[in-house]
Amino acid sequence: MSNSILVVDSSALSRELITRRLDEALPGARVTAVGTEAEALARLEQERFSIVTTALMLPDADGLDLCRRIRHSKRHHYTPVIIISSDADQRLIREGYAAGVTDYFDKSLGFQAFGQFIKAFLERNAALYGRVLYIEDSRTVAAVTKGMLEQHGLVVTHTVAVEDALDLLGHARQADERGFDLVITDFFLKGEMTGGDLLYVLRARQHYSQQELPVLVITGNDDVSTQVEVFRAGANDFVNKPLVEEVLMARVRSLLLIKHQFDAIRRQAADMERLATTDALTGVRNRRYLVDEGQGFLSRTPQGWAMIVDLDHFKRINDGFGHLIGDKVLMAMGDTLNRLFPDGLCARFGGEEFVVLLHGDGVPARAEALRAEVEKLKPAGVDITLSLGLAPVAEHPGKDLNALLGIADQALYNAKAAGRNRVCLTHGDGSISPVAPLGA
Repeated sequence: MSNSILVVDSSALSRELITRRLDEALPGARVTAVGTEAEALARLEQERFSIVTTALMLPDADGLDLCRRIRHSKRHHYTPVIIISSDADQRLIREGYAAGVTDYFDKSLGFQAFGQFIKAFLERNAALYGRVLYIEDSRTVAAVTKGMLEQHGLVVTHTVAVEDALDLLGHARQADERGFDLVITDFFLKGEMTGGDLLYVLRARQHYSQQELPVLVITGNDDVSTQVEVFRAGANDFVNKPLVEEVLMARVRSLLLIKHQFDAIRRQAADMERLATTDALTGVRNRRYLVDEGQGFLSRTPQGWAMIVDLDHFKRINDGFGHLIGDKVLMAMGDTLNRLFPDGLCARFGGEEFVVLLHGDGVPARAEALRAEVEKLKPAGVDITLSLGLAPVAEHPGKDLNALLGIADQALYNAKAAGRNRVCLTHGDGSISPVAPLGA
């Protein structure tokens, strides 16, 4: 979710400089700049902002007065407000906390430093966002609490019964969709399953960790034994009824931060894994990934195919045009394979040779379509052609990946011997036949 920043400063030059520095420090952030308190309040009524920065002196108000009005607003009651001032005088220090100022920036440090200041601040104080699954059997309580959460920008799905909540969670996981960031549940529910039962299912049967799916429990019982029971069941935290908005939102914010950090670490791990298994030049998978994952990929269905793709006379390209042009040709090949076979496993096997593993009945036609497209590609102005060898899993039962690649390589050798720029297929009886050009 991108950040949205409201900048309030009477100087048009300062607004321009601040906006420019924020654009540099936070690419993708939406920056809105206004010159008066009246304009700022109007924009705050119209839309939600992640943070507000304001000069201490405005033409129609005081920066602290603006902050007080923001704190009294329903939508932006908790929105961070940064005062930009070159003089952190005693009044700002004395009145800032009471006015609700979150932090202040010393203007004398310069606008370049300001951009980095806001970037660091937002990294520490991420905007409140996320999808909440809320289980509460009192519709009156649910309506009030749901409205409270939605007022802070959260997307809330309410259910009365634990069974319905588990169905929603199961559907999201099965469909590999983005699920919920936080579960909030009453501990004592009137249905067949209680909040404790929900926690047991989530932690012990579905194996959601407390980081992957934080759970906040609401309870009307504040005795120590109940609190121990809540934590033993696997809750991250709890709040007591009657709910106090400031306390509830503080707990929600801390648990969403745990969830967002977990997601960030998981994305980082996936990115690192992809980098480790991707060929840096061509963008297709590398040989290591092919060896580790290829057999499993082919085993998913009986209609698997192994294809070996070889650039014809690639040494002549390197010798005649240089290795930089040769690299551009290889890059174009990688882009083409990833584009034409998003459902396949495309890997660089070595040098100018690639492997594509696929499923389905139309693979020979797709191989021929690849050959025809590359013939017209002319990357870096160089004419290139391909020779391709195919081996269908169905005609070679019991053969593993290495054996299938060897069979596909026999077809590739035949394609080269027959004059290159063609597709050949090795059948189960050992015979090799050419694949007819499309439209022939």
